Amino acid sequence: MTRWQLVRYCLLLSLIIYFLNGRKASVSVESPHPIFRALGMDRERAMRDMTVTKATAPETPVETPWGAPLVWGDTQTSALHRAKFAQRGIRTGLLALVVGTYARFVQRFITSAETHFLPGQMVTYYILTDNPRTLDPPIVVGPDRQLKVVPVAELPGWERLARRRMALLADAIRNPIGSEVEYIFCADIDQEFVAPVGDEILGDLVATLHPDFYGMPRNAFPYEIKQVSSAWVEEDEGDYYYTSGFYGGLVSEMYSLARACSLLILRDQAEGVMARGLEESYLNRYLIGKRPTCVLSPEYSCWESALAPDVYVHRLVPLGKKDL
Repeated sequence: MTRWQLVRYCLLLSLIIYFLNGRKASVSVESPHPIFRALGMDRERAMRDMTVTKATAPETPVETPWGAPLVWGDTQTSALHRAKFAQRGIRTGLLALVVGTYARFVQRFITSAETHFLPGQMVTYYILTDNPRTLDPPIVVGPDRQLKVVPVAELPGWERLARRRMALLADAIRNPIGSEVEYIFCADIDQEFVAPVGDEILGDLVATLHPDFYGMPRNAFPYEIKQVSSAWVEEDEGDYYYTSGFYGGLVSEMYSLARACSLLILRDQAEGVMARGLEESYLNRYLIGKRPTCVLSPEYSCWESALAPDVYVHRLVPLGKKDL
């Protein structure tokens, strides 16, 4: 073999090694998109089944298609929003419905809110309950914080509770909440705050993206499909699917929401119909017709689920059996 042939073989071998290394790098990128989990596919298998090229990860969306902010707590936009409200001295309400054995969650919920919910702001906690005695002794809250118990009629059975929840919210906002606070937020009691939830959440009408359906295609949303229901959503309607676990806004906007949803539920009840998502279906129906002015990311409603996206910061999470 001549020296020239040896040089050519070495050059060819170098080109082959370079190509193989580049090819390996181009297929080693993993995608965190929840669609893989929804389809029951692991990421390794997904990489084998499609051609993947290395690309810069897309930026986190900070605005909805209709121009409302999509809130992630640690962004510069959220910091500016907090600064705007910092000196305004706003009093905000945080409301939860507590019936039956759910009283056992109240202490954990309030304690976590004392630390993380609107730190530095004036907050009134409203506990709607069918048995005020279960909250004895009263929970002590900090300065500029109040805890008020609002008695409601006994509501045995989960389905009956779901039918009455929006009506109870509307009644409570009309009296006493409407004259005491500027904003009101509703949360499920079997949750706790685990990271700051600040003034970035304040807006006229605020909804939270359901973690199981964030990033999923529109046809995956569990909107009501029965046309006989007042919660029915047509196939070409809807932008997001929202959770009923945390939402809020100005008391006037929240009263309109709760009143409208309660009337839809009553209409269906008269026809012997109930939407499959209970009050969450009616909430989504309302928010399609009147889009939120502020949408909270899944940071504000996180739980362990095969469908939930990977979120860096969890701010409001459910209490599991191990926490009881």
